[in-house]
Amino acid sequence: MASAASSSFRRRGHALLSLLALALCMSSARRSVAAGAASPASRRLMELYRPPAGDMLRYHDGAVLSGDIPVSVLWYGRFTPTQKAVVTDFLLSLSTAPSSSPAPSVAQWWGSINRLYLSKAAAAAVGKNGARGGGGAGNARVVLAGQVSDEACSLGKSLKMSQLPALAAAARPAKAGGIALVLTAQDVAVEGFCMSRCGHHGSYGGGSRAAYAWVGNPADQCPGQCAWPFHQPAYGPQAPPLVPPSGDAGMDGAVISVASMVAGAVTNPFGDGFYQGDRAAPLEAATACAGVYGRGAYPGYAGQLLVDAATGASYNAHGARGRKYLLPALFDPGTGECATLV
Repeated sequence: MASAASSSFRRRGHALLSLLALALCMSSARRSVAAGAASPASRRLMELYRPPAGDMLRYHDGAVLSGDIPVSVLWYGRFTPTQKAVVTDFLLSLSTAPSSSPAPSVAQWWGSINRLYLSKAAAAAVGKNGARGGGGAGNARVVLAGQVSDEACSLGKSLKMSQLPALAAAARPAKAGGIALVLTAQDVAVEGFCMSRCGHHGSYGGGSRAAYAWVGNPADQCPGQCAWPFHQPAYGPQAPPLVPPSGDAGMDGAVISVASMVAGAVTNPFGDGFYQGDRAAPLEAATACAGVYGRGAYPGYAGQLLVDAATGASYNAHGARGRKYLLPALFDPGTGECATLV
């Protein structure tokens, strides 16, 4: 009995020591986060869990968008010309020649979508059909096709998710295979915005399905959640906000969401392309790396970024017309890691 009791005590003692060691590691991680740099021990602690290979982000043999992808924009609510230009210049940057902007560039970021995702979908289709080649079928080129404004907010300023397809249809995409992009102004409330999402993408149109994406301007409603790291975070480790490249934290935060949603709409337009987890709430090319923008990122720290010497703004990609943007990392299905531009 004494031996059993002693063994039980030793097991409890070992468990307590293990818990103490874990608590010390977590305490060290919290101190490091507050200081702005994670220790190797804390980074290892944060990376302990990795899902099984079968649960990783992968191709489910469904549709992806490729070729020229016309993107039509609906501005719902009031946006200034300056705010609109932040988004439209980003969309234009996706299809510019990589050599036209200094590296790292928005075009290089989009090239990773082609390399990590669309080329693999094309190769899978080639293998399934027993054909050779594939060529341009594995590439996508985003083309800004048109813009429509609804400043009067025809459906009101409190929208249900079920109303988004109607707004997408109003954007009038130029042709099949395009994306309708709906952007709602900072005073427009959308069901679930800030509570569970900063944007969304889906499809509409029944038999002839078309892809759409929606993103809200979080400036007034939840800048700490949907405009981080350009605003103090709503919760978690607190660090000073970064300076937004455009000077507008809400719109630079919206661009991050636009990038994520367009990437998702291209690689998983109808729910059977590239994703991880539950099809109804998937992790996709960019959302699988939420909060990661540069090397060394961890919760509360965006990673090592470039800084504009003149403005102090933080960014990781050069765009058209001299723009600078902060873009999310993209998940690399081949390595299981988040690939960053810097």
